[in-house]
Amino acid sequence: MKFGDVGVAVAIIAIIIIIIIPVPLIMLDALLSVNIALALLILLISMYTKDALQFSIFPSLLLITTLFRLALNISTTRYILSDGYAGQVIEAFGNFVVRGNIFVGLVIFLIIVLINFMVITKGAERVAEVAARFTLDAMPGKQMAIDADLNSGLITEVEAKQRRKDVQSYSDFYGAMDGATKFVKGDAIAGIIITIINITAGIGTGVIMRGLPAGEAAGLYVLLTVGDGLVSQIPTLLISTATGLIVTRAASESNLGGDLLGQLFGNNPTIMFIVGGFLLMLGLATPLPVLPYVMLAGMFFFIGFTMKNATQKSMEEEQEIADIEEVEEIKKPENVMNLLKVEDIELEFGYGVIPLADVSQGGDLLDRIVMIRRQLALELGVVVPMVRLRDNIQLNPNEYIIKIKGVEVSRAELLFDHLMAMNPGMADDSLKGIDTREPAFGLPAKWILEQDREKAEILGYTVVDPPSVISTHLTEVIKSNSSKLLSRQDVKALVDNIREDNPALIDELIPNQLSIGEVQKVLSNLLDEGISIRDMETILETLADYSVTTRDIDMLTEYARQSLSRYITKKFADQGELKVITLDSQLEQMIMGSVNKTDTGSYISLDPNTIQRILEDTFSKVEKLASVGLQPIVLTAPLVRIYFKKLTEQSLKDLVVLSYNEVEPNVEVQSVGTVAI
Repeated sequence: MKFGDVGVAVAIIAIIIIIIIPVPLIMLDALLSVNIALALLILLISMYTKDALQFSIFPSLLLITTLFRLALNISTTRYILSDGYAGQVIEAFGNFVVRGNIFVGLVIFLIIVLINFMVITKGAERVAEVAARFTLDAMPGKQMAIDADLNSGLITEVEAKQRRKDVQSYSDFYGAMDGATKFVKGDAIAGIIITIINITAGIGTGVIMRGLPAGEAAGLYVLLTVGDGLVSQIPTLLISTATGLIVTRAASESNLGGDLLGQLFGNNPTIMFIVGGFLLMLGLATPLPVLPYVMLAGMFFFIGFTMKNATQKSMEEEQEIADIEEVEEIKKPENVMNLLKVEDIELEFGYGVIPLADVSQGGDLLDRIVMIRRQLALELGVVVPMVRLRDNIQLNPNEYIIKIKGVEVSRAELLFDHLMAMNPGMADDSLKGIDTREPAFGLPAKWILEQDREKAEILGYTVVDPPSVISTHLTEVIKSNSSKLLSRQDVKALVDNIREDNPALIDELIPNQLSIGEVQKVLSNLLDEGISIRDMETILETLADYSVTTRDIDMLTEYARQSLSRYITKKFADQGELKVITLDSQLEQMIMGSVNKTDTGSYISLDPNTIQRILEDTFSKVEKLASVGLQPIVLTAPLVRIYFKKLTEQSLKDLVVLSYNEVEPNVEVQSVGTVAI
């Protein structure tokens, strides 16, 4: 096929030339034969195609074959009207059908034309139109189903990409078929018109120009017209049939012949016995001829007995194979290995929560999880692993638990047919309902009926439905555990993404200065404190700058935080103002003086009493700031920040600790308290 593309281009140009320039009769006979062979080839390919996309070139092929037939029609018409002879192929077809009776031959020819035009072509056109419309309408649903399967872990990213490509290809194919069937319809109409022209103009030419008697002229030109029409209509009929087969063919593991025999004679032997009995009754109890009906009845009885024996034998073989496979499966060591795999994120729920995750019951939990993954990708800059959904009969019906790396980290219980009304702190407490706690943030809440929703919102409550409770809870759990979910493989994927636009940065940093594991630790430290790593390029630029002087992970993390000062300022400063708690200068010096650095990292060596006093004073200042509705933020020197954070993270995990270098100069900083000892 080295020059195949050039050959196809030349062939199409040659078709155009045939329309204009007369071709020798011997070549015309060959081209008419090629037309018939090509139509037969297309029909057989459509029968043996298992899926429509395997013959995706079919719409374009329809246009080419239609143009080819019309070019041949023009050439044959030129010979019929000018010479009264159009070659051996047309003469042979005309004599075969007419057989000495012009009227009968013409009627048979017209029946063939009408069958092709009114039945096959028109039906194929309608099926293609409906298939194109339904395929296009079904695209959004199929895309959502692919996202749901991808999110639940049923398919991989590669499989999802291929399935999306197939959905788009099906849409393009059936859309093209909808238009291509118009070529087939137009070709059938053109065949009828050309036939009328050939007969009318031929008789006129024979009588007026050639001086033939009317009867002789009619016989000659009807013979040639019928032959010409058959030579063009038979390929048209074959290709129209192929078009109908393609657009009505559903995806299958077999070809049309295999499906036809398998589905007609491979399912239920009882049907064969019923058909055979009915045919036997028609043959023996009615005036219909006995022999054909008795023979047909015997054939169906034979097929039924054969199917019954084959089905029984197949069931026995399948059972034997299943028993052997079960024994072999148990012996495989891979089965034990599969049990060792720990899912990154799992959401297990009781049977009462299943409707929220079941699309067929109207549940949209899968769609919400897809949105959670997109939201966290934008917010934190990480690709959240697949969330594995499982039902667990050991849980209460309305209970669910969230696991990270196979370990339960949170659980909650829902109350169906109710809404959760959360009190943000300023709502009227007179609302009636079942007291509970919002699982994500621990806010006081009530389960209320749907009819009380408007009242609750008027009183200042935030009202959400059970699916929103689960999705919010899951989002917060993933956020708080994002550093644990970030693996080396995830970091490699993020780094490779940067490599596409900035290969020089990656080549300099990894692995010459830092390994993937060291970069992962820095990113995990950032995520631990809620800092987004979406601006990966800035983070890696900073690591490339400072890793030549230090490979201390804590220090590299501090440098990365300082390079993200604009993001951190935007995240915590409210309209250019920042109210913070500061550290006493003596306390900062004490912390710095107690830092011990080892090969495994740095730690603070303060006595327990001093640490307790620092924590108590910090807690009192934090409580005071929270009581007036402000987020507690501690602002300290850059060299102290990481150690003060480590000192307080056990008691005050959510305390935000910033350094002066992480706050933009245009922010107005106001100290509302100082931690001292």
